[in-house]
Amino acid sequence: MPGTCALLGAPIETGASQRGCIMGPASLRTAGLAEGLAGLGWEVADRGDASIPPQGPQPHANPALHHLAETSAWLAALHEAAYEAGAACDLPIFMGGDHSMAAGTVPAMARRAQEAGRPLFVLWLDAHPDLHTLDTSESGNLHGTPVGYFTGQPGCEAYPALPAAPVDPANICMMGIRSVDAAEQIRIRELGVEVHDMRAIDETGVLEPLRRFLSRVRAANGMLHVSFDVDFLDPSIAPAVGTTVPGGATFREAHLIMETLCDSELVSSLDLVELNPFLDERGKTAKLMCDLTASLFGRRVMDRMTRSAY
Repeated sequence: MPGTCALLGAPIETGASQRGCIMGPASLRTAGLAEGLAGLGWEVADRGDASIPPQGPQPHANPALHHLAETSAWLAALHEAAYEAGAACDLPIFMGGDHSMAAGTVPAMARRAQEAGRPLFVLWLDAHPDLHTLDTSESGNLHGTPVGYFTGQPGCEAYPALPAAPVDPANICMMGIRSVDAAEQIRIRELGVEVHDMRAIDETGVLEPLRRFLSRVRAANGMLHVSFDVDFLDPSIAPAVGTTVPGGATFREAHLIMETLCDSELVSSLDLVELNPFLDERGKTAKLMCDLTASLFGRRVMDRMTRSAY
């Protein structure tokens, strides 16, 4: 399975309410993400971090929104950088950065899929559906809007032009959801997005719904983008996130998901988002995210060595 992998940093924090995600890419590098993948036989190229110039204010009818100009510039920059990274390797990893970055990375991967004549599917591992538009966001935090944007929903016109290849909502599977606003609940029902909240996962486990979704991806000859938010995990094992919601995925559930994705050989791109090292405990969350990524890239339980806690 090992092939070529590109790392692209997306040090964006303007979509969140709490500062610190700007340090996420550096934290993943420090925790040994590239070295871990190289040890599994992957050829890893670090393409550095995307960047944007200073921006002027961008007004909007929704007074709650903040950093709209900066976030819009990030989406445009990330779209091009992610598209180029995806074209240069077998499996790019986009290191965030808050989850607004997915409004740049996912459309870039949808563009690549469209050019290949294949549909893009998205596995959204997150406590939140992030399905607001700029009009419906009450918090004004733009990391709550990427799914609304990349599915082409009205109300996102103040962002860069809506994606030329919007993702079909029927091609999205959300797992781990446990915090949904009223406007998002309505939109989920209207669009028919597949959602497995934590109650459903408690009842069925993670494997059954994941396998069904992967079967759909395979039957459609689809490309699969995985967008992994730190808050998908339970805060007890992953404290480095500004949007903690109790009751998240366990260590074992998360590794099972990543190993199952590896077995499927369907994943074509990956987001690692919302890592806020300022809130971490001695790099605990960054190391876990690197370990989970290694599971996606081929590491197995038998390959793991016992590690000291100190």
